[in-house]
Formats: sequence, C-alpha cells, structure tokens
Amino acid sequence: MLLVEKIQETNFSPAEQSLIDYILEKNTAIEEHTIKDIAEATFVHPSTLIRIAKKLGFSGWSDLKLAFLEEQRYLHSHFEEIDANLPFAKTDGLVTVAQKMAALEQTTIEDTLSLLHHDTLKKATDLLYQAKEIKIFTSNANIFTAQDFALKMRRLKKRTTIAEIIGEQAYEAHNTDETTCALLISYTGENQLIKQVLPILKEQGAHILSITSIGESTISKESDCNLQMTTRERLYSKIGDFTTSMSISYLLDVLYTTVFSRNYQQNLNHLIHMGEEFDNRTSTSPVMQEHPIENRLQITDSFLPN
Repeated sequence: MLLVEKIQETNFSPAEQSLIDYILEKNTAIEEHTIKDIAEATFVHPSTLIRIAKKLGFSGWSDLKLAFLEEQRYLHSHFEEIDANLPFAKTDGLVTVAQKMAALEQTTIEDTLSLLHHDTLKKATDLLYQAKEIKIFTSNANIFTAQDFALKMRRLKKRTTIAEIIGEQAYEAHNTDETTCALLISYTGENQLIKQVLPILKEQGAHILSITSIGESTISKESDCNLQMTTRERLYSKIGDFTTSMSISYLLDVLYTTVFSRNYQQNLNHLIHMGEEFDNRTSTSPVMQEHPIENRLQITDSFLPN
C-alpha cells in the first residue's frame, strides 16, 4: 500500500485532516517547510504533526516527511510520456505500437533502476550467494519469469526450485531451514498464498528476500530484504502486465549477475566448459560462431583487471 493510500484510508480528527490536506496540496514543496512553518500555515499545534506521523506508523514527523517525499518523487518521475496501463491507442499503426512498446520497456528499466540502492542490493546478493538452496514462491505469470532465473542459477550450481503446485507451498516452506533463501515475488505484496507460508518460513529459520511494489505491505515488512519493482499498473484495467513482468525480469537478471560476479572468471569458465561439452548447435553467422578455445581464453583474460 502506498503511503498516500494509507493516508486516505486513515481516520483523522478535523485538525489533523486540515494538516493532511495541506501536505497533499503542497506535495514535494513541503521539503523546505519546518514543523513550525506547516503548523502556522494550518493553524494547528506542532505536536499535531508528530501525532499524525505516529498514527501512520512512523516514529516522528521527519520519518513521515522523508517517506512522503521519496514516494512522491518516484510517482512523478519517468512515465510522463507513456501510460503503463494503456501504452498505445487503438488508432496506432503497427510501427507506432512497436515504438511505444520499446519506449515502455526502456522506461520500465530506468524506473526499476531508480528504486535500486547499493546496500539493499548487496544484502540481497549476500542472501542468495550464501544460501545452500534458493526456493521461489510466486504465482501466475511470475512463475514463468522465475523459471528462467532458476535455470540460470542452477547452471551456477546453485540449487534453485520454484514452489509451483498450488497446495504444496506449505510443504515446500516446511522443507526449508536456515541455509535456505526464500525468494517471494508479489506485485501487491499481499498475495494470499505467499502470506500463508510466511510464518512457516520464519519458523523454519529461512532467510526471506522479496520483490514487491513500493509502499508498505505484509510481505515486504516480514522480509529480511526487499527489492522494489516498478509500481505503475492498476490491478486489471490494463492491456497487459508489461511493466510488472519487465521489472521482475530485470531485477532477477540483476540478482543473477551480481551473484555471478562474486566468482566471475570461475563461473564464466564453467559455463564455457559446459557449453563445449553439451551444446552442439552450429551457425554460419560470424556473430554466433564460437572462437577457438585458445582465442576465447585470451578474450576472457583481456577483460580481467590488471
């Protein structure tokens, strides 16, 4: 749930509501205003700001103000020229549709990248890298996106599975322990199937990494580490789950590559060796043709730091 949504659903006294209306009207302009400035402008006591913050689950006004500004900046960045729900019109021609979809995907990547922070990404990478087993809990179309990630991770000798069968998730959760990293993927952060396994995972001692939308949710709050995906789509009044799927795919690719980079040359040599052993494909295209092994080793070595 976005902070703005939480504000709209919370009951406030008349004095508190006048303050809330002022904040929503001024939006990011409140960054330059002190508690005293806002209190005087709305004719309330400064303690009202602190009371509102605590009612919304924050320790004080500064924390609420920071969270509000961060959310508003995100919601008003990117996607100014394209609608995530209706990215093209019925009158658009084929090439125009293709161009708009390209713009949508490019914007989605930029938007998702803006939500990534170094320390959070490092913690997520640590959880995956240190785990003996990675178990993914998600549903619907997200399963297909997760399958590609699981395949890549298994090629790095990381045991990675997906709890796909409805009704089996609880059993899968019980078969975890402190050496397991449970990866939970949910756009709303309130997926009922995943919420049911959360207490089991915590009881078993599994480490929990989640990917959810921005804002407060049950899954993000209960996770050891949470990555945020692009949050632009409505639940169902849209052409497709374009930005959600693209954002999740991008984040999973990032996680795969950050784990890969921990043992870069070792992992690269392993993939090349396995390809030579089992990939019998051929091509007349010079782009696709593999170099002889001696040249390939020289190429990979040239990318190593001095």
